[in-house]
Amino acid sequence: MAESGHTSGRADTRFSLNGWTTPSLLLGLATFAIHLFVNGGYGFFRYELYFIVCGNHPAWGYVDQPPLVPLIASWSHALSGNFLVGFRLAPALAMTATVALTAEFTRLLGGGRFAQWLAGLCVLGSAIFLVQGMLLITDLLQPLTWLACGWFLVRLAQTGDERWWIPFGIVVGISLLSKYMIAFYLVALAVGIVATPLRRSLLRPWIYAGAAIALLMVLPNVMWQWRHGWPFLELGEAGANGKNVALSPVSFFAQQLLLIGPMAAPVWISGLLACAARPRLAAYRVFPIAYAILFALFVAMHGKAYYLSAIYPTLLGFGAVAIESWVTGKAARAAALAAVTLAGALLSPFAVPVLPVKTYIAYARAAGFGPSAVAMEHHKIGPLPQVYADMFGWREMAAKVAAVYKALPPADRAKAVFFGRNYGEAAAIDVFGRRLGLPPAISGHNNYFLWGPRGHDGSVVIIIGGNRDEYANEFRSVEVAGETDNPYAMPYETGQPIYVLRGLKVPLAVYWPKVKEYE
Repeated sequence: MAESGHTSGRADTRFSLNGWTTPSLLLGLATFAIHLFVNGGYGFFRYELYFIVCGNHPAWGYVDQPPLVPLIASWSHALSGNFLVGFRLAPALAMTATVALTAEFTRLLGGGRFAQWLAGLCVLGSAIFLVQGMLLITDLLQPLTWLACGWFLVRLAQTGDERWWIPFGIVVGISLLSKYMIAFYLVALAVGIVATPLRRSLLRPWIYAGAAIALLMVLPNVMWQWRHGWPFLELGEAGANGKNVALSPVSFFAQQLLLIGPMAAPVWISGLLACAARPRLAAYRVFPIAYAILFALFVAMHGKAYYLSAIYPTLLGFGAVAIESWVTGKAARAAALAAVTLAGALLSPFAVPVLPVKTYIAYARAAGFGPSAVAMEHHKIGPLPQVYADMFGWREMAAKVAAVYKALPPADRAKAVFFGRNYGEAAAIDVFGRRLGLPPAISGHNNYFLWGPRGHDGSVVIIIGGNRDEYANEFRSVEVAGETDNPYAMPYETGQPIYVLRGLKVPLAVYWPKVKEYE
């Protein structure tokens, strides 16, 4: 590793395009091209449908996320409709920027072309980053913003210019408006700052100015959470206390290898060791310290394995520079790049819908990679892993519900409403059912609960699945009027009866608090 580049403050930080062969440019173009090819596969993801609906109800916050991603989802759907490649342009562009910036970050650290290619290819071919470059979900900006924070800390260490805390604060504010996850990173970084030479910043005003900027940016969202009783904390508690699969430290680490890629593991582990062990890189120990804290925190809180993923582009940059100093032969370097590329290509069908669904199932079976290999929640899994299964069945569900709705007598139809047992079902009706003549859905799940019964009295309710005996206790009439039947959807969404419930025994407005479900 070129240590002098880390400590002298003379590192070249200009974005230098050495013709059309600059790694950052070529890797960025490749990333964008890949996502244009794969992002139209299968169908809308459960979260995407929900975020579209949330964005159609603009607010400074929601039960389960800040406001930025729902707004982007709503605008993207307004512009692109159900054309998935257009709808998912935002994640494709964000991941393009992340891959390109990873290569440039590696150059900032003193890495040559091999190191830049190595770090960029590791991010480009990583399963979790392929997913995050495809789906328009709250992880949209996390890898990019965490990497930008790493960039600013490195520049601060290289130059001693405390003004780098200002862009740091701006990026943190943007990140917090898209997902709260960076708050954990900030806590972990704070410990690292106290334990490294970066603690000198605590005696100067710039770090506090950056914090104030971030706080001002996120303050409207904090106020929204406060006014609504901090629902996000309630939701987080549900995830830690039963919804998420509890992973041991060994299992959590094993999933890191799968999510980031087995060939990338030597690179980011080298980054951790280089930052932790080299005296001249003492300021950069902030990153391995933060990594260790986050790892322990997420394991203890039963967090999902991918929660840690956004820190890896930073570690991959450090690791690639270290490996470049160790691996000097052209053949060995070419073999390393080829191995990372090949591994990414072979594992890509498990991350993005590059294969037709039947071909994917056969491919996964031949590879011995079961659909529950990286299960993160306690759900029965069908022939597809949840990340794919949650892209199937929504249009068909809306069509089946619309058929039931239209078959109702006119008097019942005028009062009928679909109640989603989760926000995916409700959002599918809201996104796909409008053209089918369905009224807006209601649900008690997450932000749908806050939108309430929308004037419905519970006299006629359409619902999918659930316990018929419980419905019989609450309604005067229970009728099976259809069934969902997509074989690739999650098991709890397919093969389920569609009920028509009539005559809720308690007014829906009075009953409504009982349907609340924050998880």
